[in-house]
Amino acid sequence: MKALVYEGLKTLRYKSVPDPAPQDNESLIRVEAVGICGSDMHAFLGHDDRRPPPLILGHEASGVVAKGAQSGMRVAINPLVSCGHCIDCRAGRGNLCADRQIISMPPRQGAFAEMTAIPDRNLFELPDDLSSVVAALTEPVATGLHAVCLAHRITPRPISEGKALVIGGGAVGLSAALVLTSHGCREIYLSDTNKGRLETAKNAGALIPFDPTAEDGPDDGSVDVIIDAVGAKQTREAAILAARPGAVIVHVGLLDGKGGVDVRRLTLQEITLIGSYTYTMSDFGAALKLLSSGALGNADWFETRSLESGATAFDDLNNRRVDAAKIVLMP
Repeated sequence: MKALVYEGLKTLRYKSVPDPAPQDNESLIRVEAVGICGSDMHAFLGHDDRRPPPLILGHEASGVVAKGAQSGMRVAINPLVSCGHCIDCRAGRGNLCADRQIISMPPRQGAFAEMTAIPDRNLFELPDDLSSVVAALTEPVATGLHAVCLAHRITPRPISEGKALVIGGGAVGLSAALVLTSHGCREIYLSDTNKGRLETAKNAGALIPFDPTAEDGPDDGSVDVIIDAVGAKQTREAAILAARPGAVIVHVGLLDGKGGVDVRRLTLQEITLIGSYTYTMSDFGAALKLLSSGALGNADWFETRSLESGATAFDDLNNRRVDAAKIVLMP
């Protein structure tokens, strides 16, 4: 098969590789659409030791079962593979499984390829009227949904009554903002420094997009729920500054892990800072239902390119030449 292979720092090559070999209770999926995630970009830039080259990246995928128990079924792929029997898996929190794996991270190859292998339990059947490209958005939507659900459990006031701030206008941030809208939140600020992405966010829903380097956002100390979908020192500082007393900050982004946390302010204002990692199986299914129902709008905030041109797509993303919240590659 053909695949886009990460071979080293800023180096991707489209080439022939052996077909995947599914294990017991796994299926072979013919990939129809696969999104470029921020974690793929981190690997491309040499910032992710968990993804050493050579490696097939890509985990936001949909396709058709080419070989397996459900041959011919159109599916969205949950790329997070857990053991299924530890205390966290039994509690429905497989995203915290100590033995979790994810396609695009050794020992599992990813989905920037014509085919990929995945356990049958990780396959979600697609409705007939949902395109494969939109279905590939299920993974980032599930990540945003999981973050909002964590905030919903902790915030002392209903989300519908509060003010929200989402930091980052990529697919996860935009998804979180749209999920907040579906929860009834009517004052949602979304910050990003990419003007094209701000325009995309404006067109996607009832949001208040702004560039924090050039425009005023919400007042300091006024926001009830903050979703940090970037995860940098500066965005953590901005999140804590924006939080009102008793607010909830959900940290989703993984840009870096150091600095930006004012523990004194967290303590004196009783602000909750919680990490959010991927999603559960139920989150993934719920995200697929939200997309297929139209509850998040038209989900037209992506652009498509061929897998063969994937290296150019990565270069465009790295040089901020992309306005869309997501690039989806088509094998």
